[in-house]
Amino acid sequence: MTPDNSASRADVVVIGGGHAGVEAACAAARTGARTILLTHRFATVGAMSCNPAIGGIGKGHLVREIDALGGIMGEAADRGGIQFRLLNRSKGPAVHGPRTQADRKLYRAAVQAAVRAQAGLAIVEGDAFDLVLGADHRVEGVVLADGRRIVCGAVVVTTGTFLRGLIHIGSETIPAGRVDEAPSIGLSQTFERLGLRLGRLKTGTPARLDGATIDWASLERQRPDDEPVPFSYLTDAISNPQIDCGITRTTPETHRIIRDNLHRSALYGGMIEGVGPRYCPSIEDKIVKFGDRDGHQVFLEPEGLDDATVYPNGLSTSLPADVQNAFLRSLPGLAKVRILQPGYAIEYDHVDPRELSRSLEVRAAQGLFLAGQINGTTGYEEAAAQGLLAGLNAARRASGAEPTVIGRADGYLGVMVDDLTRTGVTEPYRMFTSRAEFRLSLRADNADRRLTPMGLEWGLVDARRRAVFGASESRLREARALLESLTVTPAEAARHGLPVNQDGRRRSAWLFLAQPDIGWDRLVAIWPELGAVDAKTRERTAIEAGYDVYLERQRRDEARLRQGEARRIPEGFSFETLKGLSNELRQKLEARRPATLAEAERIDGMTPAALALILVALGRPTPAEPHVQAA
Repeated sequence: MTPDNSASRADVVVIGGGHAGVEAACAAARTGARTILLTHRFATVGAMSCNPAIGGIGKGHLVREIDALGGIMGEAADRGGIQFRLLNRSKGPAVHGPRTQADRKLYRAAVQAAVRAQAGLAIVEGDAFDLVLGADHRVEGVVLADGRRIVCGAVVVTTGTFLRGLIHIGSETIPAGRVDEAPSIGLSQTFERLGLRLGRLKTGTPARLDGATIDWASLERQRPDDEPVPFSYLTDAISNPQIDCGITRTTPETHRIIRDNLHRSALYGGMIEGVGPRYCPSIEDKIVKFGDRDGHQVFLEPEGLDDATVYPNGLSTSLPADVQNAFLRSLPGLAKVRILQPGYAIEYDHVDPRELSRSLEVRAAQGLFLAGQINGTTGYEEAAAQGLLAGLNAARRASGAEPTVIGRADGYLGVMVDDLTRTGVTEPYRMFTSRAEFRLSLRADNADRRLTPMGLEWGLVDARRRAVFGASESRLREARALLESLTVTPAEAARHGLPVNQDGRRRSAWLFLAQPDIGWDRLVAIWPELGAVDAKTRERTAIEAGYDVYLERQRRDEARLRQGEARRIPEGFSFETLKGLSNELRQKLEARRPATLAEAERIDGMTPAALALILVALGRPTPAEPHVQAA
């Protein structure tokens, strides 16, 4: 695809070609919206600016959800993945975390191919400088730094770390969105003009190393899984060769070098004002806060099958290049290592996500949507998931349809957006399975069953995915029906060695499959017809059976949440005039402006009595809201 720099009109303009931007642009175009992806250079679209990996615990769930909604990240990761591992295998499937080390070039090529293939999507190269705002701050277009204008019905801003981005390497500061790319200045000023609250966050990256100068033979190795588990429901098998990663550790000498030079770190030297991610700290932070440890593990991750560059995961830093060289050479296996690019910290502006509705639309500017690090998140997966939702809703807004939301009971995407827009951020937000109260049903294995029907309804899912999903659903329904139809008496079960109370009640193969010590093969020995079920359907059905007994209470909680989310609170509803509310709750309600009763219920300090007051003001609840009446 050749960039069309003459394009001047669209339904949706997406600013930024990172992980959020490509998902937003492709999602908007899939729904039928004429879409422009505005990026500095098409050559950088799909670039992995930090670690060369996709997925993990919580993050892998998001990738599966993106894929279930027709997004591109899952397939791109499958085409670029060179070390697949399913994390948390020893725990239950609800917290399994699909992850892959990726070949940067293969991943970028896969993303760019998907963008080129997307009908209705044009590429424009340029720097977004300002927004055209009409009456009541409604978005009408984008102004580029060179004076060009694009007229549109909605805009998605996915600027990542580019908003007034500033790179720090020791005392050296470089205005940049990432290495060798200029920051975005104008949009920060636009957001300030809109009265949006801005904050400053920080992230970082380690040095890149020359793998040919590493003593791999002396290092422990991390192997890939023998049978790679793909991300996408459309991927039948992984074809890339799979590689090992190396493992080393910091040493007392490493710690001494870093301590002796803390005053030269941008982080500890006072040059950085932004707050960094708690769960991905710099090596300086680790030494200061956890210096009593005998060492910190470092994973040496090759960046490609034909690329000697190595990413030392765990050594993010803002120390000067000479100090980085010294402490790196103090690690086992790295005595002669050569740095290809120093590590650095980068700080950037973000918008307080409480300025957004759960559709990711800015409350103060209709038609303006934000996604990714601009909302205070960290990570490719969090950004891409937001991008998909923002792109969908921008297309809906441009067409005159109301934006939609994904609930906490529907997916990790819904959990993340609810967390962001309800409570905001004090540090970069990262997805964990512990954030989801419904994680038993929000599993990586069933993302398609949860979200693909929604994607079909919203026009996000193409014919190929529809067919694959339909066939999979048929196999799963047939397998469960077969299991439930096959029954035995307690006496028959005992003869087959199946543990059961001798109460005269027949039990189905489905109930036996739910028991952790009874696998499919054991049931096939009793009912040979179960042998016809394919391996993937067996695995997914066994997971469903195993969790079924635990999900009944959760289903009631989910139903309660869905009913609360269905009870809308009008945009202009006045909490100030509600008599009987405490001043504290009134202030919290006015500040957070919940859009539904469920959002109001999750405000800290909310009481049943206060919810009842809101209900009375909203009018009589419908029969479908029994939990509301009880409150």
